[in-house]
Amino acid sequence: MTDRHILVAVGWPYANGLQHLGHFAGAYLPPDVFARHHRIAGNRVLMVSGADSHGTPITVKADADGVTPAEVVEHYLPLMHEQWDALGIDFDLFTSTMTETHREVTWEMFRGLHDAGMIVAHESEQYYDPERERFLPDRYVEGTCPHCGYEAARGDQCDNCGRTLDPTDLLDPRSTLSEATPVLRTTNHWFLDLPVVGEELAEWLEEREGWRPHVINWARGFVGGLHGRAITRDLDWGVPIPPELDTLGEGKRIYVWFEAVIGYLSAAQEWAASTDDPQAWRRWWNDDAESYYFVGKDNIPFHSVFWPAQLMGYNRSGRDRPLNLPTDVPANQYVTFKGEKASKSRGIGTPILDYLDTFSVDQLRFAVARHLPEFTDADITFDDLVKVANDELANDWGNLVNRVMTMARTHDDGTVPAPGPLDQVDHDLLAEVDACLVAVGDAIERVELRAALQEALALARATNVYLNAREPWKTKKTDLERTGTTLWAALQAIGAGTVAFAPYTPFSVDRIRGWLGLGPVLEGGWTRPEVVAGTPLGDSEVLFPKLEAPEA
Repeated sequence: MTDRHILVAVGWPYANGLQHLGHFAGAYLPPDVFARHHRIAGNRVLMVSGADSHGTPITVKADADGVTPAEVVEHYLPLMHEQWDALGIDFDLFTSTMTETHREVTWEMFRGLHDAGMIVAHESEQYYDPERERFLPDRYVEGTCPHCGYEAARGDQCDNCGRTLDPTDLLDPRSTLSEATPVLRTTNHWFLDLPVVGEELAEWLEEREGWRPHVINWARGFVGGLHGRAITRDLDWGVPIPPELDTLGEGKRIYVWFEAVIGYLSAAQEWAASTDDPQAWRRWWNDDAESYYFVGKDNIPFHSVFWPAQLMGYNRSGRDRPLNLPTDVPANQYVTFKGEKASKSRGIGTPILDYLDTFSVDQLRFAVARHLPEFTDADITFDDLVKVANDELANDWGNLVNRVMTMARTHDDGTVPAPGPLDQVDHDLLAEVDACLVAVGDAIERVELRAALQEALALARATNVYLNAREPWKTKKTDLERTGTTLWAALQAIGAGTVAFAPYTPFSVDRIRGWLGLGPVLEGGWTRPEVVAGTPLGDSEVLFPKLEAPEA
């Protein structure tokens, strides 16, 4: 085990439904691959997330279903746990923002920022529905985006162009409750005075290296226009304001954009409270720790600008030891379907669990990983996923494992063959698969997960080339020692492959390692394991049956 402490902070999904393929590719598969690699490498990983329980999509869903927001969260939270288990997403803690711990940590952040002079009271104008006689949270206001003309933009963001908005930015605004034209009314709120840390934030962003261009460029461009941003709203659902600061009138709650990102910190503390060291969370929140925030493109501002600003402000308060800022925000671009962005609210994108009717978990994880929208939007069809699962996972990797296992079991007595003297071709193969394994790890370190998977496939393909050149199915008739050496070398390469593919296809890797007499991948480190000569080989079977896309 190394001394590296790596926080894998995963975007918090709204607790108003389950996730679709765009969510899975954009924010949930990537951190799991990243965390699995670092766990295998012996680093100390803490991967946390939870259900965002206070967003206005929750109250919209509650209004539509005639239930309370809390009932919506309580319904979906266990379903989310089942979903992550089904998809192999291995959180150390998946919680919710409804917990007592989250409230306490949010209050501590609020108080610290207030002490630092970053939370100030201002009079502001907020949209009010004259028919329903209530103030409207941002997502209860829709209208035309002033930037791209999209007519169904929400009051907090345009789903079409991704711009962050305020409700008053919208053209032709309308209330989603009544379709009435909302009117502006004066109200008092607490604001986060972002310009207080504007210079520090700009300098910090200029020092970031290795961030994805679309993330760092957006963040640096945004900092030039910082202004105060309201962190409370006239709501009856959300984290209350700290009692001693709840002085601006009744019916106000902390706004979700401010408190949801605090969930990474509160989840770490909740996790630590379940261990024998309640202060263990601090190991992932000090200057020596690394923190990676996995989100979709629409969450870039909240994680690359607003959350770092909150942490900077809190660190100025002197209330506790400083909290470390993000090491990286590897936000993905959008997944699109026939050119339209996947969106649960717009009904675009098949629920991710529906894909398991066709794919095994590992087939789905692999196929989606080959299309991750890391630097550009990725348009994915069902046929695309089937093709890479068949042509690459099954043909290049699965068939390699199957044919080598079959030949090795029948070569001698069902054990790993003992090698004879290795020649240069054998050494070259082992050197190449070792280099591929290093390349996989290096690419994952850079959060270039598609490139890393390509290196894993290169390992499998190099082994297939080696086998085709050595032709053990022919040499078994003329040179048993050469055949045994070839199969031994191929099994060593497959052992390396179980490490390279483990972050992507963990369930099938466990099966392969069982057939080879290897222990759990977590016990071996990020290195090629030795497949020991004389080890009994297990009875293998086809790992990845060929798929057919269902008829439309």
